[in-house]
Amino acid sequence: MAAPNLTPQHVHHIEVRGVSKSFGKKDVLKDIDLSFGRGQITVIIGGSGTGKTTLLRMLIGLEKPTTGAILIDGEDIVPLGDTAMNRVRRKFGMVFQYAALLDSMTVLDNVAFPLREHTSLKEKEIVSRVTGKLSELGLENVGALFPSELSGGMRKRVGLARALMLEPQIIVYDEPTSGLDPFTTELVDEMILGARKQHGVTSVVISHDMASALRIADQIYMLAEGRLAASGTPAELASGKSEVALRFIQASGVDLKGSRVQQRE
Repeated sequence: MAAPNLTPQHVHHIEVRGVSKSFGKKDVLKDIDLSFGRGQITVIIGGSGTGKTTLLRMLIGLEKPTTGAILIDGEDIVPLGDTAMNRVRRKFGMVFQYAALLDSMTVLDNVAFPLREHTSLKEKEIVSRVTGKLSELGLENVGALFPSELSGGMRKRVGLARALMLEPQIIVYDEPTSGLDPFTTELVDEMILGARKQHGVTSVVISHDMASALRIADQIYMLAEGRLAASGTPAELASGKSEVALRFIQASGVDLKGSRVQQRE
């Protein structure tokens, strides 16, 4: 079946319309409406058990909502079968929480994996592309190393390099700063900002890290108990108009006076 005639410049790259998800009698998400601007960084934030991971799985078609629609470039992916969904997934790159690198493979082989699996490129071209991408991300001369020999921040960058190899339109980051020290967290934040600037990708960040969200986001959606509890720009959420957002920020220990939020206002 031919791909539908889509509008490349659809203002919202991703739209979530009236989405609910239940597992048996448990309601995980309840009537969620979200929009993700093309080329923007959108952070979905919330504590454990708020439905963030379920939402992520639905965005990339690994779960179907119980009700509602999810539009990618204006196309509702909910009714799509496996073949059509595989076409849509080519628009996505994933950076997993713990990088999900294969320990038995070198860095070069980890990053080359998507090209070897999904293209017919010759090995010389694959190695050239991988080397170039690693260099772009400040990872020169690490291709022969194994993941166990890398720092946490370096593993994240290798994960991003792999995610970018098939030139996706959308990068999804699953808890990218989880378990990292403050210095490495800031390096990962810069990596996300740099990927957007350099490649023009739409970025979806699933996180519980409010300080990071305030630094990198164009738009923040906050989930609580499966519902959309607050939304807005970092400055809007930090303004105190949303009591739920302000409580989350305060509980996170974020110093608003010294944060990037104040600098952007």
